[in-house]
Amino acid sequence: MYKKYRDYNLKIVINKKLKHSYIQIDKNKNVLLKTPNNSQVFIDKILEEKSSWIQKQFLKIDNFISIEKEELYSQKFIEGRVVYFSQLMQLEYSQLKFKKMKSRWGSCNSHKVITLNSELTRIKKELIDYVVVHELAHLKYMNHSKIFHQLVEEFLLNANKYRKELKNIKIV
Repeated sequence: MYKKYRDYNLKIVINKKLKHSYIQIDKNKNVLLKTPNNSQVFIDKILEEKSSWIQKQFLKIDNFISIEKEELYSQKFIEGRVVYFSQLMQLEYSQLKFKKMKSRWGSCNSHKVITLNSELTRIKKELIDYVVVHELAHLKYMNHSKIFHQLVEEFLLNANKYRKELKNIKIV
């Protein structure tokens, strides 16, 4: 059961088998602390040390934008964007896949397989284009270096704006 602690709800789970303490925050801003130590002094110390992190997570939750349940674009549309940008960027991928992912919009592996989150069908076209260009850029640079971001920005002028906008969309 959650109890009021400072300005949030807190639940403490004591588990002697744990080696470390963990803090989780759900979408309703409930804080769960799992710890092997049942000392109130220890618990207060952890919560004090992590108070700025907890507040930062609360701000993230406040700023999340949930995407609508309706589909705006089809996977065929997105496939077309991948073909368009791969030709424009002169980069070849071996395979394109769609799957529902919880924490990322896309990925690209060393076998040149691009996997896109099926939830992309529910966001704005500009953001879809950003994810597509971002993943295609990984075909050339398998990292997030400065030169990688320069390549993305070469094909999308507002790439930084789109990246920030995507971070504020919660994938559900």
